[in-house]
Amino acid sequence: MDPLCTSHQEEEKTAIMKEEKETEDEKKNEEDENDDDEESDEESDEEEEDDTETTVIDGEEESDDQAKETEPQQQKEQAWAPTTYSKFGKEVFCYVGKEISIFEALDSYGAVIWPAALALCHYLETNVEQLNLVDKAVLELGAGPGLVSIVATLLGAWVTATDLPEIIGNLRANLLRNTRGRWRNTPQAAALSWGPDVERIYPRSVYRYDYVLAADVVYHHDYLEELLFTMRYFCRPGTTLIWANKVRFPTDLVFTEDFKNTFNTTLLAEMGEVKIYKATCRETEEHIQHHPAG
Repeated sequence: MDPLCTSHQEEEKTAIMKEEKETEDEKKNEEDENDDDEESDEESDEEEEDDTETTVIDGEEESDDQAKETEPQQQKEQAWAPTTYSKFGKEVFCYVGKEISIFEALDSYGAVIWPAALALCHYLETNVEQLNLVDKAVLELGAGPGLVSIVATLLGAWVTATDLPEIIGNLRANLLRNTRGRWRNTPQAAALSWGPDVERIYPRSVYRYDYVLAADVVYHHDYLEELLFTMRYFCRPGTTLIWANKVRFPTDLVFTEDFKNTFNTTLLAEMGEVKIYKATCRETEEHIQHHPAG
């Protein structure tokens, strides 16, 4: 046998043995590392469990505090403020002995409940002898999420709640959720844009209301003239307009003066910064028939 060949074979065997040993060493090191990792994971799990238990306990304490914060509370500053609290992303109010749940949309002024709406609801609920809504036809302008219309319905009125088309979906859902099965009258939701176009959509020969309600419809917008036109259009002889408003801008004061110059007005109540007015038409029915534009 060639000695060179023998030497080469021995070198190969030595190399193979060396590789096998290195492989065994690597496996052993990997096993040791895995064992260390498992021990570390177990310790981490134990620590996480401890933290979880602490978090749960802390969460329970926080939940108790939050529950206290969301319990119905009367605001001492304003006696007319309703019993209200937040619950699962909605506002819950108590009027006419009923719990009323309202979903709002924060992306629109028209889908949020404002202070004048709360004041008007309180007034309607506490003045049923002076303002009897049973079986009365009621129209609400700028109904928003519908709280005032819901209260009027629960007080016995036949209500049509109006607002812009993009508001109607949420408005209708709130109306049905809070009145279905509670009263024989079913409130209606209808689109209405303020201005002269109401003459075409709501002809006086068909639509007549005992009461027109409006709460916080005067704010920083460019349709105050259209709003006054709409109020005057629906407030005909025999109709009573109830308007609740919180003054925020100088334009509110200007509108208030125009409102007083347009109607026979009476200040019914003043609740904090909110004033509630009663208005009736100055013209006679005969004058209106000869002047359909109001």
